[in-house]
Amino acid sequence: MAQSEQDLAKQLANPIANLISVPLQFNYDHNLGRDDRGDRYLLNVQPVVPIDLNSDWLLISRTIVPFISQDDVVPGEGSQFGIGDTVQSLFFSPKSSGHLTWGVGPVFLLPTSTEDTLGSRKWGAGPTGVALVQEGPWTYGGLVNHIWSFAGDGERDRVSQTFLQPFLNYTTSSATTFFLNTESTYDWEAENWSIPFNFGVNQLFTIGGQKVQIGGGLRYWAESPDTGAEGWGGRINLVFLFPA
Repeated sequence: MAQSEQDLAKQLANPIANLISVPLQFNYDHNLGRDDRGDRYLLNVQPVVPIDLNSDWLLISRTIVPFISQDDVVPGEGSQFGIGDTVQSLFFSPKSSGHLTWGVGPVFLLPTSTEDTLGSRKWGAGPTGVALVQEGPWTYGGLVNHIWSFAGDGERDRVSQTFLQPFLNYTTSSATTFFLNTESTYDWEAENWSIPFNFGVNQLFTIGGQKVQIGGGLRYWAESPDTGAEGWGGRINLVFLFPA
């Protein structure tokens, strides 16, 4: 049975929905670097692929591959463009879990950066989990992971980072979704927080038979390291989805 566009939009608000999707997330931030003159353009390619394990369980693969262009972010390095480190998450999620949807599994850090300044040069791993509730038009919950480095360039700093993403979404009958979240990271080695608040709106369309969600919004950096982004930034979302 074909799903309504509102149902599909609500599935996109669920990070571990049983739905193949390819989100493209474009971000812009500024005031980076020691003199606050740096700019960064970041395109995250984030395919989500559910794998049917058996009658009771799904395995949800979520991959984040960042493409980065930045200027005056690293002192003396000028401009860089390339791929950053890939984050691969795998969530084991029950097909039927009642009112609460949840998934847990491993997360991996892969040193895929094409420039020294765009990645950690470290292999990492750790646990990840997500839990959410969908009630009427509302979706709320959170995603968390922690990554420790275990191998890689011995001259680079170790990685020990916690990622926290509480989220709140409201989806209308016309498949418009208003979103609010934070994507906070605590660096245990440097002992500092990066906390952006993101808010905006996405709309589901059908274009030539292809389901596409398009939207965007703003974000505000409530906390960041001395060389991190400050003030306001922007985000554009483009999601291709492939319902069964």
